[in-house]
Amino acid sequence: MPLGKQSKVLSDKQVDSMADYLCKGRNGVRNRTVFLLSVKAGLRAKEIAAVQWSMLMGPDGQLGDTINLTNVASKGSSGRVIPINKVLRQSLMTLWEQESQEPGFSPKWQVLRSERSERVSAQTVVNMFQRWYRTLGYVGCSSHSGRRTFITNTSRKISLVGGSLRDIQILAGHRNLQTTQRYIDYDTDSQRKVVNLV
Repeated sequence: MPLGKQSKVLSDKQVDSMADYLCKGRNGVRNRTVFLLSVKAGLRAKEIAAVQWSMLMGPDGQLGDTINLTNVASKGSSGRVIPINKVLRQSLMTLWEQESQEPGFSPKWQVLRSERSERVSAQTVVNMFQRWYRTLGYVGCSSHSGRRTFITNTSRKISLVGGSLRDIQILAGHRNLQTTQRYIDYDTDSQRKVVNLV
């Protein structure tokens, strides 16, 4: 994908602003959780639409520590296990408390449901993100911006915990490391700093 065609990566301030904005609106907890599944877990629109509560539950039937994304819920055979970020977990916990009280609740329910349907399409998720970004004036952002933000941020910090880009590739569900590298945004400030260290 040419550089000019890629979705923009969100700054920390933009992530916080969007999360705050979504909390205050209709279906605030649900919408904030959808956004965080993108930016804190790197899920694609298709995966956000398909993720079920059962994929988030531990053996005790409670909310677990990982997203166990199946191949069916993912793109091709890119199912994977993603540790749940603490901010995302908090949001999921709040949504779980609401949803699990609904009559007829089942772990097979999608995390993202609408008032009219028990499941939504990937296109609906794409449209939600477009509407949110347009409302806040985030130009060049799309449903893929959260995924790019997640991959960029984790790749910048993985060496601090003894990991490598291979770990990011697995978290992203990419077959090829080159695909993962294309997602990572560059940082001109870091480039300036490293040049001065040479």
